[in-house]
Amino acid sequence: MADECFRHPRLAAVYDPLDPDRGDLDPYLRMAQQFGARQVLDIGCGTGVFALLLSARGLQVVGVDPAGASLDVARGKPGGERVRWIHGDATTLPPLTADLATMTGNAAQAITDTEDWHAFLRGARAALRPGGRLVFETRIPARRAWEAWNREATYAVTDVPGVGIIECWVELLDVSGPLVTFRQVYRFAVDGQVLTSESTLRFRERREVETELVAQGFVVEDVRDAPDRPGKEFVFVARRPESAR
Repeated sequence: MADECFRHPRLAAVYDPLDPDRGDLDPYLRMAQQFGARQVLDIGCGTGVFALLLSARGLQVVGVDPAGASLDVARGKPGGERVRWIHGDATTLPPLTADLATMTGNAAQAITDTEDWHAFLRGARAALRPGGRLVFETRIPARRAWEAWNREATYAVTDVPGVGIIECWVELLDVSGPLVTFRQVYRFAVDGQVLTSESTLRFRERREVETELVAQGFVVEDVRDAPDRPGKEFVFVARRPESAR
């Protein structure tokens, strides 16, 4: 199930203006060009920012997400009619032959259960043509990103056009092995409503991810550094082999 910040209509509507800097997507755009992708599957597409960037470049794009409210936002954006939006996840896809499948942001880490993760990898592989690639990012556990997930470090006030002032911050709730749980808090000044969204992310080691990719039929082609966050994230490039398995 998607987190509240993606499935609550009021929060989904302000997701983009509260996080306007999407420079993290630039490396994915470059990889789509590098790999000569013409058909892209954007898994966990959210409000459609990346899917629409790809579509504007003339690519055929399918965006899938379990949060209906976020998909409603995506469909309503300029160019939204050019993308095929699917309410679901990688395990419930119709037959596809994508050149590239992507998971940006926290999408990969949000799959915390091991069996769910394996099912996702199988679903992504099935959606790729032979030779197609899966690309996703995950934070490096040793960098302990969660240590900065507190109100003091994250508090922000944003004036959203047509909505008004929104205060937001993050509160760390629990760290249990590879699982980190936190709460995002949103206060709408116009009526004083406070909404919260709790999330749990799984921090996987590089070797763990590589082993699981291979076990699910991928070839690990590359593990890159995230250029916008050097030394903080792994970017995995995995390929579905040309030969059938």
